[in-house]
Amino acid sequence: MQDYTRPTLLKKVIEPVQEFVRAEAFSGILLMAVTALALVWANSPWAETYLSTWNTPFTIGIGNFGLSKPILLWINDGLMAIFFFVVGLEIKREILTGELSSFRSAAFPVVAALGGMAVPALIYFYLNSNQEGAGGWGIPMATDIAFALGILTLLGDRVNVSLKLFLVAFAIVDDIGAVLVIALFYTSDINFLSLWFGIGLFGILLVLSALKSRKIWFFIILGIIMWVAFLLSGVHATIAGILLALTIPARSKISEEQFISYTQHVITDLEALQAATLLQQPEDDDEMQGHFQDALQTVETNCKAALSPLRRLEHALHPWVAFAIMPIFALSNAGIRIDAGLLDDFRDPVVLGIMLGLVLGKPVGILLFTWLATLTGVTAKPGNISWLHVAGAGLLGGIGFTMSIFIANLAFTNSNLLPLAKFGILAASLIAGTIGYLLLRFTYKSSAKI
Repeated sequence: MQDYTRPTLLKKVIEPVQEFVRAEAFSGILLMAVTALALVWANSPWAETYLSTWNTPFTIGIGNFGLSKPILLWINDGLMAIFFFVVGLEIKREILTGELSSFRSAAFPVVAALGGMAVPALIYFYLNSNQEGAGGWGIPMATDIAFALGILTLLGDRVNVSLKLFLVAFAIVDDIGAVLVIALFYTSDINFLSLWFGIGLFGILLVLSALKSRKIWFFIILGIIMWVAFLLSGVHATIAGILLALTIPARSKISEEQFISYTQHVITDLEALQAATLLQQPEDDDEMQGHFQDALQTVETNCKAALSPLRRLEHALHPWVAFAIMPIFALSNAGIRIDAGLLDDFRDPVVLGIMLGLVLGKPVGILLFTWLATLTGVTAKPGNISWLHVAGAGLLGGIGFTMSIFIANLAFTNSNLLPLAKFGILAASLIAGTIGYLLLRFTYKSSAKI
């Protein structure tokens, strides 16, 4: 007889991660294709249409009130707020029930993320201090989890689940760091009236969450108003997405035990009804079908009550983010003009700082910090991954792409350094991803199972 009791806790952690990895991996592969398309478009005879398309003004308004921005800014400020909202949901879930829910499981990836942020930022700042590009120090701190997991997918069953868990966990901590960097260091002049209004709305959302309100539509409406307040305040509007995510209730309406009990009662009643119907005439089948549909409706209601609002929203929005918002962001932001002059700029401190930060600083920082933490007993390396595997994951962490480009847009708005920064990000991501793939490809045995 199969034992259903043992893996319950393990399944709670592993199954969401496996589903997350599959979605992110396919998203990463799609991002690669869209990035290539953006580069081809920006360097084709129709390059002018690339710029004009994303700079076309788009207005949303009612009566005399409205917001008018180029399409590119609607993507970077609007659609990316939804991206950050989903990132916030993932962070909250990981902290409550995932790899970051206990010190023992979180310590190793947290230390790795700290090293993977600190060393690249220091390398970049060393090369650009007292220069025009000094403000871009946050660019090489980021990790693009979709791209990184896309590379892991190419390795198939050569990579075990421990390395995937490690990569997901340190990338999520990396996202937390990136959000803090954006909020604290990449803001324009602040309108304190709008800022305090946005913070007040956040406070109301926290109260609603504490009162265990489950009216998700009310959270979303207040979240949109909070987004507008942050947009007008000068603090980047995407921060509203993270703050809204932190207020979404993570507890379900009914417990697992209640769900199982309610569902078993429905199934038992159905089985008894079906047994009784077998002794009756065929014309009673319609009545049986009606009872069956009523039972399905009851089970569906129980399923909705057993799923937390956080999980429902994450499950509903994640495909839109992975397969629509991130590719649109890549298509609109990755198109840079590549010519002989740009290739000569490999020696530019901005390009050099980004490339060395992502390709060298990421793996070195992750290895150094985790090795020191293990040596001092702060944490312990998972037994079924080697230090070479940690280095390989660190190289995949050097694929900055989405978050790096996002920070570059903030650091170098309307600056001629922005194309250089994007060039450095794309080149570094390609190099780091290739080396990371090859390292893991030849250090993992093909018999390793997911």
